[in-house]
Amino acid sequence: MAFRLKERLGRKFEEEVQFFKGWQKDKKGVGALMPTSVHTARRMASVISPASGLPVLELGAGTGVITKAILETGIKPQQLVSVEYSEYFYHRLRRRFPEVDVRLGDAFALDEVLAERKAEQFDCVVSAVPLLSFPMERRIALLEDLLTRIPAGAPVIQITYGPLSPVIKMPDRYVVSHYDFVVRNFPPAQLWTYRRAVGRRRANATAGRRDHARAGQ
Repeated sequence: MAFRLKERLGRKFEEEVQFFKGWQKDKKGVGALMPTSVHTARRMASVISPASGLPVLELGAGTGVITKAILETGIKPQQLVSVEYSEYFYHRLRRRFPEVDVRLGDAFALDEVLAERKAEQFDCVVSAVPLLSFPMERRIALLEDLLTRIPAGAPVIQITYGPLSPVIKMPDRYVVSHYDFVVRNFPPAQLWTYRRAVGRRRANATAGRRDHARAGQ
C-alpha cells in the first residue's frame, strides 16, 4: 500500500514538473497555474457518449490528464483527436499516447489543424483552451465553430477558473449550462457546457436533465 501511494505521488509530481516546464515555455498558451486534476478530467470526460460511435475532439490537451480520462470512457485512441498549441506538450503527448491523433496547432484555426478531418462530426468537444486569455468576440467565434462540428444537443464542455461562463450567454444562438464546480482542483475549477440553440427550450430542458444526472454520478 505504501508503495502504491509513493508511486501515485511520484506520477503526480512528474505531471506538475512537466506542466511547469510547458508553462515556462508558453505562459499565455498554457493559461493555468497548475495541471488539471484527475477529478476534473473525469468530470469533463463524463459528457462523452461512447455509444454514439463518433470521434471525440479534445482542445488544449496539455500534459494529457484529460486525454487519459477520455480514453478511460472506452473511446478508442484512433477515435480521439487531441489538439495542442504548445509544441513542448505536443511532443510529450505523441510519446505518451502514440495511437491518439494528436495535432499541433491553434484551436482558433481548426480547419487548418484538422485538415483531412475537418468535415467530420464529433460526439462532443472537451476543451481546456484558456478562453479568458482571449477577447470575448474570439471566444464566441470559437464556440460557434465548435458547435457546427457536433450533433444538435451534443455538448462542448469547457473548464475555466473564473466564477462565470467564459462565453457570454446568447440564448438565440446557444444554450449555456453550469455543469459542475470541482473543489478537488487547484485552483477550484468551474465546468460549463454549451449546446446549439435549435429548439432551445427542449434542448435546454434535456441538457439540464442530462447535466443534473451526471453531476450526481
